Amino acid sequence: MSKLPILMYHNVQEDSEQLKAHSIHCSSLEDQLKYLVENGYTTFHFSELETQAALPKKSIIITFDDVTVNQLDFAVPLLEKYNLKATFFIPFHYLGKTDLWNNGVEPIMTAEQLKSLPAIIELGYHSYKHHHYAGLTLDEVRQDFEDSVEVVKEHNLTVYPALAYPYGNFPRKDPAKSAFFEILRTYKMKYAVRIGNRISQYPFSSEYEINRIDIKGTESMFGFKWKLKVGKLF
Repeated sequence: MSKLPILMYHNVQEDSEQLKAHSIHCSSLEDQLKYLVENGYTTFHFSELETQAALPKKSIIITFDDVTVNQLDFAVPLLEKYNLKATFFIPFHYLGKTDLWNNGVEPIMTAEQLKSLPAIIELGYHSYKHHHYAGLTLDEVRQDFEDSVEVVKEHNLTVYPALAYPYGNFPRKDPAKSAFFEILRTYKMKYAVRIGNRISQYPFSSEYEINRIDIKGTESMFGFKWKLKVGKLF
């Protein structure tokens, strides 16, 4: 098995006063991306894993949740600068709106902006309305996927069937968990990522319970390097 850290980012800001728990300053993000390049990390899209029986040392997946416009403004140019691949997860109901599940301040990309993204960006699913999946009935979960798929079709988006659970939340106990995973299989989801703050091992032991590492804006470079090695800081 191979270690596969999967990094989770949210907002990217250039104004230090705008930094919140799920925001990172663009200069800090650049320092982290530069570190990955200088230390020989290879980035992958989730779609590429289907053809990878094993991964090279220092493989990594970079993910961004919510497709906020600040990611387009600040993260995409940095990813292009360092030629690093990333996956952007879409909350489909909010395209062209704001992050209304949060405080409604951050604009969300439009479908046209998503289509304009460079090939280093792969798109994935982040639910329809950014709900806690564990709080939904099975019928509501099915409707969430139906609505998401409808947006993909309506706008002719290319979206890989990888899902990032909003808030890292999904049913944890059977029979609800098994029934929920069966819905994911019905909608042909290949992978689903939680939080967990642990380093994933590839091949995955459970394709719908993949760990990601939450990278916070308050992270020092020491903390970032530590998380790349072990996941949790404590």
